[in-house]
Amino acid sequence: MSDLAELYPDFASHWIDAPAGQIFARSKGEGAPLLLLHGFGETNVVWSHIAPQLARRFFVVAMDLRGYGWSAVPDSENGAAYAKRAMAEDAVAVMEALGHAQFALVGHDRGALVGARLALDHVGRLSKLVLIDALPFDDEGADLQRVGRARFLSFSAPQPENLLALDPAGFLDDALKSATKSKTLAAIDVRALAHYRAGFADPLRLHAVCEDYRAGMSEDREALRRDLAAGRKILAPTLALWGEAAFPAEAQSPLEAWSVYAADIRGQALDSGARSPEEAPQAVLAALDAFL
Repeated sequence: MSDLAELYPDFASHWIDAPAGQIFARSKGEGAPLLLLHGFGETNVVWSHIAPQLARRFFVVAMDLRGYGWSAVPDSENGAAYAKRAMAEDAVAVMEALGHAQFALVGHDRGALVGARLALDHVGRLSKLVLIDALPFDDEGADLQRVGRARFLSFSAPQPENLLALDPAGFLDDALKSATKSKTLAAIDVRALAHYRAGFADPLRLHAVCEDYRAGMSEDREALRRDLAAGRKILAPTLALWGEAAFPAEAQSPLEAWSVYAADIRGQALDSGARSPEEAPQAVLAALDAFL
């Protein structure tokens, strides 16, 4: 993947030892630490329109989740290595290696689920939490309107892996398009799209994506149910952001859904689909500036 475009030319690169193996991250800036976590089909480059501006005020870290981008791909069956609890441990290890025991976290899609899990498991670690375009995996209607894809990817191996391998770029492109307001790839930088497609071209990473969703439909869901039963809540001040085109007005909003799990939460809809960091970067930045 050495021919992929450099979207953070003035950011430092890191390969950091974590429970998953080596995790890849980019960093820049001074000030309070801020971790950015990507979502499905993405890598750290999803933040390329946002991270440089945030780095004027914060020490920004954009990492690849395990199994994605340039991070390690641990062996896994039935989602065992891709529970959001394990991914959160990677995030803690990365930030500690960079010198930060406490930090703010902004997560998109899958990254938001990792952020919520980190907040619940590591009380006091997060100064603030932002959840973008995500619903908790706590019932059959979770994972936005994309529950059909989530169920497919969570089927037992190797069924989804074999079908994805027939046309990985086509599956990815279709999933990305369906999540946008315009139902096109117009909002996605072609250089970033090349990064995403490169990940989907790797059979090991295709398996990791499926394992991510298998964990979502099993351990991640059960962990949230246990938290709810025990009365545990996210204590860090929390902001929910979502693309209004991705969430029907008559359905439960992410703010309402996450309010069950967060003690101090606010939120707002954005003029976008479920890929807000790329569809509406300036609106996301404005919301982050006001909250962080």
